[in-house]
Amino acid sequence: MATVNRILIVRLGSLGDIVHTLPLAAALRRAFPRARIDWVVDERHREILDLVPVVDRSIVWRTRSVPAWRSVGGLIAELRRERYDVVLDPQGLLKSAVLARMAGGRRVIGFSRTHLREPAARLFYGEQCRPDTVRHVVELNLSLASSLGVDFGSWEFPLEVLDKAGSTDVRRRLGLEKGHYAVINPGAAWPSKRWPPKRFGAIAQQLRRRHQLPVAVTWGPGEESLAGSVVAASDGAAIVAGMTSLTELVAVLQDAVLLVSGDTGPLHIAAALGTPIVGIYGPTDPNRNGPWAPADSTVSRFTDCRCHHRRWCRATRWCVGDISADAVAAAVDDRLSTIALHA
Repeated sequence: MATVNRILIVRLGSLGDIVHTLPLAAALRRAFPRARIDWVVDERHREILDLVPVVDRSIVWRTRSVPAWRSVGGLIAELRRERYDVVLDPQGLLKSAVLARMAGGRRVIGFSRTHLREPAARLFYGEQCRPDTVRHVVELNLSLASSLGVDFGSWEFPLEVLDKAGSTDVRRRLGLEKGHYAVINPGAAWPSKRWPPKRFGAIAQQLRRRHQLPVAVTWGPGEESLAGSVVAASDGAAIVAGMTSLTELVAVLQDAVLLVSGDTGPLHIAAALGTPIVGIYGPTDPNRNGPWAPADSTVSRFTDCRCHHRRWCRATRWCVGDISADAVAAAVDDRLSTIALHA
């Protein structure tokens, strides 16, 4: 294995994609314990990297506080000063590939055409990784490590919980000093991933009535009214969680006994933490993007969906809407049957 002293990972977003890349960073840290590992990230997602101890430095591309085109020149200059031995682009977009090339690393490695979201990105790589057939996106990201002679082995998610304030606040709102609680996360960046609030409300009722679990409904920016709609449909079984930072949300998810959610960042964080999950999947493939613990459950309409991997779809009815509350309720019962709730 060649000596590697400075490594850059280019994964700008989204939140779930960053979580799926954490095992790559962990594998690189195990293989190169003395190397410096940096990560360039969009400023909207910088906070998650503050919880990742194997990354030495997160380098932020400002895209919200200033126009992205104004900040990119300074970002490239900053990256070039580091003189990286290796630059890895697991994102596979044109913007990430160009940034990886402009960073000036000695080796620039990305995926071959068949594994890229934007095939033209391959033109900016010095080396292309051609992984064998992989099922999950975590496996795909980890295959980049093999380009450096790294046997990545098991999946490791180096995610620290630094502040319990979020879970403490949820327990206060639920009137719990101790004991279990469940979390429902109804939001998603893609409208085509959002399951109807009334059905989430029905699941909250089931969790309270059949499993004696109080329920907190989490929400992100612009989603508070959505969380309120779930609570209104829950017949008093759920409460709206308070506004949480990402650090606080991680604590809420770690302490939950179950998360019910669509395919979105909080689900992937919960999976990384080992929290039991029931996932609701419409236009995305749970075999590729879903939770990976064998006991976790997903209810999916992906195989029948006409909107595969599309944020917006022109279909008059989105496939996620075809998932019934009864189907998710059965998955919840099945997942909770493996957990000693009242021991």
